[in-house]
Amino acid sequence: MGHLPAAVRIVEVGPRDGLQNEKHIVATADKVELINRLSATGLRSIEATSFVSPKWVPQLADAAEVFSTIERRPGVSYPVLVPNEAGYERARAVGADEIAVFTAASEAFNRRNINASIDESLRRFEPVLARAREDGVRVRGYVSTVLGCPYQGEVPVAEVVRVSRVLHQMGCHEISLGDTIGTGTPRAARAMLRAVAAEVPMQALAVHFHDTWGQALANILACLEEGVAVVDAAVAGTGGCPYARGASGNVATEDVVYMLHGMGIQTGIDLPALAATGHWLAARLGRESGSRAGRAMAADAD
Repeated sequence: MGHLPAAVRIVEVGPRDGLQNEKHIVATADKVELINRLSATGLRSIEATSFVSPKWVPQLADAAEVFSTIERRPGVSYPVLVPNEAGYERARAVGADEIAVFTAASEAFNRRNINASIDESLRRFEPVLARAREDGVRVRGYVSTVLGCPYQGEVPVAEVVRVSRVLHQMGCHEISLGDTIGTGTPRAARAMLRAVAAEVPMQALAVHFHDTWGQALANILACLEEGVAVVDAAVAGTGGCPYARGASGNVATEDVVYMLHGMGIQTGIDLPALAATGHWLAARLGRESGSRAGRAMAADAD
């Protein structure tokens, strides 16, 4: 086993990446309560919403209202996703001080997802990054389909490296590497991370695994052994991808935290409070929590 980090920062993506794929519109008040509950668990990074066009993601049409209403705690960051300058302006109008931009390592996925080539998407970000620098706004970059694409299949690692390097050079302080369809396995995840880390500092990298094939925790462990110390996850295992048929939810935050704590890795997160939040959200969504740790904790409590 490689050298594991002493502490890991979890980036909670449930309120955005988790909820955006829900078929039924989640009430604005429930979104606000979810974020406020998550803020009380010790999480330090909670992706609050997305300022994309409501036409494309109707679930997040209330982004401005949600962001304006949440209780923003000191020491907790609330990044929001923005696709372009218009999204950036909407986010800044309600006080967002950390944003995220997104592209893919797959040409086919990018064209289906945002109707642009990889290079076109990167050019779209240039004015956003320039304005963010002027405004002192931190920018996170997402690279999806790093271990496979639903349309083109295999994705060259060289493209993952190239896109990650460009985003970092453009000014993204952190690059999140996403296995959008969850087909990656530990050996491939490790090799991909090593390749990117040869061009982008490991401390600027995060991993984002979906659990479609049940590999997410194994993949996270493989990447922790390589030195990554930032992990994306969604409470109750919510999420998926509207452009990747069959892609199940993100790895559940509760499961990641349980694993990390079991290995003596600090997160600063109150696991029982997090699990309770996951059960609250699952009840609101009308289904069982997607977190195995959360379900086990509930069974023990009965």
